[in-house]
Amino acid sequence: MLKAILIDDDQSNLSSLTEKLMKHCPQVQVIARCDNGQDAIRAIENLKPDIVFLDIEMPVMNGFVMLQQLTYKSFELIFVTAYDHYAIKAIRYSALDYLVKPVEIDELRAAVAKADANRSNRSANLQLELLLEQVNKKQPQRITIPTFDGLRFINIDDIIYLEASNNYTNLYLAGNPKILVSRTLKDFEDMLPSEIFLRIHHSSIINKNQVEKYIRGEGGQVVMRNGNVLDVSKRKKSEFLLAIGQ
Repeated sequence: MLKAILIDDDQSNLSSLTEKLMKHCPQVQVIARCDNGQDAIRAIENLKPDIVFLDIEMPVMNGFVMLQQLTYKSFELIFVTAYDHYAIKAIRYSALDYLVKPVEIDELRAAVAKADANRSNRSANLQLELLLEQVNKKQPQRITIPTFDGLRFINIDDIIYLEASNNYTNLYLAGNPKILVSRTLKDFEDMLPSEIFLRIHHSSIINKNQVEKYIRGEGGQVVMRNGNVLDVSKRKKSEFLLAIGQ
């Protein structure tokens, strides 16, 4: 069984999520329900849950502030939130799960199944660390990438460029072969720091610090540090040249 704690300032949301878990996720046992951050901290520290469902927007202490005050963080975390662009960006950066209210049954089942599968890997603390770096507006040094066998933590400076592959993205890394990731190029464009990563074409985003050479042309081409040559679209040329100080 997965021991779960539910945290939301709205009692109707707590009741609704409890009912959905009981009916559709029998492997989950709700061991506590909290409607404020202070009670949630005490419950998590004392009961040590396997999984926490957390609302972000709560009065007095929001979900991010609550997480910063925890000492026990060895649990799977699923946010349950109304859509907020900045919050979702931070959550995606650390590859944590989120459910948008009202919670859909299929999405709830998928999130619980993923949490159950992830219990054996000990990456939860690092994921929370990356999340809180983003929330605190520090420049994150790493991102979390979901792979077929777990999670991979990648230094953003090691990303040479990213290339679209239908609804997937190929990441080209320094000293490593490419990695196929089940996220779109747009997901990465929204996530990665825009002062470092530039979209130069509908199919590619580059790390401007990994550019070795620019070849002039209608749009031009860039030679990346791994030797690969990429087209710059005519539409993106001015933006690219401005970004590299030309």
